[in-house]
Order: sequence, then C-alpha cells, then structure tokens
Amino acid sequence: MTDDLADRLTIRELIDNWAIYRDSGDWERFRGVWHDGGEIDATWFQGGVDAFMRASRAGWENGVKVWHTLGGSSIDISGPRAVAQTRMTIAQRAPVHGIECDVVCTGRFYDFLEKRRGEWGFVVRQGIYEKDRIDPVDPAATLELDRAVLDRFPEGYRHLAYLQEAAGMTVKIDMPGLHGPEVEALYARGLRWLSGQPI
Repeated sequence: MTDDLADRLTIRELIDNWAIYRDSGDWERFRGVWHDGGEIDATWFQGGVDAFMRASRAGWENGVKVWHTLGGSSIDISGPRAVAQTRMTIAQRAPVHGIECDVVCTGRFYDFLEKRRGEWGFVVRQGIYEKDRIDPVDPAATLELDRAVLDRFPEGYRHLAYLQEAAGMTVKIDMPGLHGPEVEALYARGLRWLSGQPI
C-alpha cells in the first residue's frame, strides 16, 4: 500500500468515526479524532472542539436527537495537510409549534486536517448547507411555519435553522451554501491551507 493511499484511508476513517462517535455519545473516542486546538463551525455552534463536546454532550443528555449520514469523500493532500469534502445529511427531530418534526438537511462537511507526529486529525470542520426540508413525524399533522422567521435564514438550511431556533439554539445566518461568497471564501481558505499558509 502506498503512503498516499494509507493517508486517504486514514482520513476517511476519521471522517466516518466523527459521525459514529458523535451520534452515539462516545465522547472519549470523539475527542481522539481531533487535534488540540481544533474548531468547528456549524449552524448552532462555532468554536473549539472541547466546548463543542460539552454542548453536544449536554444536548445528548437532554434528549436532543441528531444523526449524521455520510456519502462519498473527495480528499486533497499536500504534505502533512489535507482538505476533505464529504457528502452528508443531517437529520434532527424536535417539536416545532407543538408538532414533532423531522428536518433533513443535505450538504457537505469541509474539513481541514493535518498530520502531526505521524497522526492525522481534524483541525477545522466547516459545514456547507445546500438544501433541506421539514416534515411532521405524523403525516396527518398540519404544520404551519412563520414565513417571516423562515425567510431570515439562507435557503440551504432554513428549515433546520427554524427547528433549531424553536429548540432554543442561536443559529448563525451566514453559513456557506451551494453557491455564493461564503462558500467561495471557504474554497480559497482550503487552498491556502494546502499551500502551507495559516488558516
């Protein structure tokens, strides 16, 4: 096996493990996929991995229901650095206006990774949000959303943001989507990372 292939397999395993460990509440192993100083930028949280773990664990213990499903990955490696894009779907279940609902949001994880002392780990994980929908769990239920609230959020994650805000979360309103200056800036940041520049 070539070193390049071994690196790619290791990175993909980290990506898979992130979702399994986080969604099953395996916090010790979840922390192990990150390098010290790692950061995450998601709709409901922006900051360091340790604070993210505390917030995620608190949500887990309070019954917050979130699942991540992964698809294919594209991985670019340059020496000890890598950028990986992975197709993902976030599913979250929570009550909205008293009706139990599922939101499904499709997009990509855009990951900055680094090999330190021979070990790959996450440095930054950034979500890209492309499209979403909301459905009552009971198909006979009628859900009426507040259009003014819904329209405050970008098209790629407006229903996810609506549900998260209804659950008491503070949602960031300028996350990268399929098109636009936010995602173009993220791609440029990835190229700088691969060229050896600081994030």
